[in-house]
Amino acid sequence: MDLGLRDKGAIVAAASQGMGKTIALELAREGAKVAICSRRREAIESAAEEIRRATGAEVLPLVADVRRREDIERLVESAVRQFGRLDVLVNNAGGPPPGSFGDFDDDDWAQAFNLTLLSVVRLIRAVLPHMRAQGGGRIVNVASLSVKQPIENLILSNAIRPGVIGLAKSLSFELAKDNILINNVCPGRIATNRVIQTDSARAQREGTTLEEITRRQQATIPLGRYGTPEEFASMVAFLASARASYITGATIQVDGGLFRGLE
Repeated sequence: MDLGLRDKGAIVAAASQGMGKTIALELAREGAKVAICSRRREAIESAAEEIRRATGAEVLPLVADVRRREDIERLVESAVRQFGRLDVLVNNAGGPPPGSFGDFDDDDWAQAFNLTLLSVVRLIRAVLPHMRAQGGGRIVNVASLSVKQPIENLILSNAIRPGVIGLAKSLSFELAKDNILINNVCPGRIATNRVIQTDSARAQREGTTLEEITRRQQATIPLGRYGTPEEFASMVAFLASARASYITGATIQVDGGLFRGLE
């Protein structure tokens, strides 16, 4: 299936590794021109070179911290200047640290809010004038299954990530007239460093091994395994594409059937 992404301009935040890099790679495979960012220059330039070698696509690596407004503005301006257009924004960031309510003070909550919700607000604000000027666009927020069911020992994510969903649903009404579609994708247990981090924290807390926690977690998933970043990236690429022309305001899980709810 041709997703209609050839020569489109895209930004993928936090794309030096993990799901961010895999999403950028998938968009590049579909022919998009991709700007990627990370706080670490060496890591983001290495990721860009890996994507170029694999796809032959135009990739713009930029050093940016999505917690900083000036970095976000520079990221968007650089992408538009390089590509001449901006069609796709993928909001992605490392999640807040694991822990329970008593583990965090006001500064921890403020940092989690800045990283998880305010970064999304600022990135959307920065891209909207460009998408409106060219007659449309796609915004995809990488969320978490915690927006549908709280995850043990992830109090910051459980509390703050649902704000991204509320923002996206509200914007889906406002932006429809501009042909700008916005959706959320929620990973379940995807085999990334983030999952290893949360599984390791649980293993330490319970006095067992990482392997035992992984075995137990996989047993709760109907498909019996963790997902791959590539499987997740395929859904993001579809929602970023011309093929997803009648989907907006949706929150879709990619979780192997882990979520037991009806919506």
